[in-house]
Amino acid sequence: TLMYVIEGERHGFTSIPISIYWAVVTLTTVGYGDLAPATTLGRVLAVIVMLTGYGIIAVPTGIVTAELSRASAQQPVSSQACPSCGLAAHEHDAVYCRRCGTRL
Repeated sequence: TLMYVIEGERHGFTSIPISIYWAVVTLTTVGYGDLAPATTLGRVLAVIVMLTGYGIIAVPTGIVTAELSRASAQQPVSSQACPSCGLAAHEHDAVYCRRCGTRL
């Protein structure tokens, strides 16, 4: 709505739905290029919308990636070998051998 007020019909923002379409295309970083602000104030608003779009996409992506990386990181292993089968490198909190089931 703000872009409709700033740019107006003479710059292609002929209605509020067209301006909302522009905002969604810009915010999601698709950028079809069919509408572009022509005034300085419109361009400033476009930059704010673009940076907001990057923040909406990049920040959650970074958080999810960091959590997936942390979750998939290998757990520390113990040097304790199984007294029954001799298998070493159990998880640090293992109570039973993962090969034979003997209590560690």
